[in-house]
Amino acid sequence: MQYLVSVLHDSSDLATDAEMAAIDVFNEMLQAEGHWVFAGGLGSPGTATVIDNRGEEALFTDGPYLESKEHIVGFWVMEAEDLDVALKLAAEGSRACNRRVEVRPFL
Repeated sequence: MQYLVSVLHDSSDLATDAEMAAIDVFNEMLQAEGHWVFAGGLGSPGTATVIDNRGEEALFTDGPYLESKEHIVGFWVMEAEDLDVALKLAAEGSRACNRRVEVRPFL
């Protein structure tokens, strides 16, 4: 089963050198143990564009779709046998990046 692990943070600050080193080690472990699917960092919310094409024509709006104190700054897509394994991996990812994470299964 695959899980989305979203990295949450209350600023647009990039990871420190120490955090990046820990993330690299974590990513290498995910790859070595067969849990790696994909991962990436995201631009700040100010770089987002929301598109709503439910009406007569598409509406493009600059900025995030939701104003919030926290936002998603990155993510992992992980392969795990079950939720317990996904939660354990996510806890290790949270420690590596020094940020809160949210875990959600793909359907």
